[in-house]
Amino acid sequence: MTRILLLGGTTEASALAKTLAGAGMDAVFSYAGRTAHPVSQPLPTRVGGFGGIEGFAAYLEAENITHVVDATHPFAAQMSSNAVHACEAAGVPLCAFERPAWQAGEGDQWLHTDSIEEAVNALPDTPARVFLAIGKQNLTQFAAKPQHHYLLRLVDAPEADLPLPHTTVEIARGPFDAAGDTALLQRHAITHVVAKNAGGAGAAAKLTAARNLALPVIMIGRPEVPQRPVMGSVAEVMAWLSHPAA
Repeated sequence: MTRILLLGGTTEASALAKTLAGAGMDAVFSYAGRTAHPVSQPLPTRVGGFGGIEGFAAYLEAENITHVVDATHPFAAQMSSNAVHACEAAGVPLCAFERPAWQAGEGDQWLHTDSIEEAVNALPDTPARVFLAIGKQNLTQFAAKPQHHYLLRLVDAPEADLPLPHTTVEIARGPFDAAGDTALLQRHAITHVVAKNAGGAGAAAKLTAARNLALPVIMIGRPEVPQRPVMGSVAEVMAWLSHPAA
């Protein structure tokens, strides 16, 4: 019997969950627990970590998981790495369901960086107004440049004081559109955009807005994860579930 663990938190994961549920397949949807009110899913859902690689492998065995699909955020590198190693240890096949990275086009002013630290260093020394479109997990590093005013767009309101002295927080959940994001950048007089190269259509509007306003974008490249099969569509994942050895 096939029993699938779907590591979610992305629009791709939600689309796959809908297909799995519609096909009547035995699957569990797993959220990392980073947001207070995650999107409800048509599958049995668990929230939280697994306790590292050993805990993950133990979960796979205890729950009789036969296949794992990693559809987490492209920057959830620790979870993706743990999943690969846990599946190797448990002998469970794994694939990733991953959206393509964004590519700069005509009119874009992108500066590519390989890490959060490089992105911090790429910001100017003179005060600027920065749309920090990276979520809430990596804000501390930007405290190294406290002279800037940072605009944050978060799914949940912060539960504690932010590590940045000058911030404005907008609470919103995507997908977003170019007209709305252009108005957002204009309303806050943004001069720079910092983004993780997450890919996907739901969060690309800020890049179109930056292009429309001729604003520079500091683009943080994706972290490396262990090699694994990567699928680009729900159809590819469903075919892999039928023939994971391929």
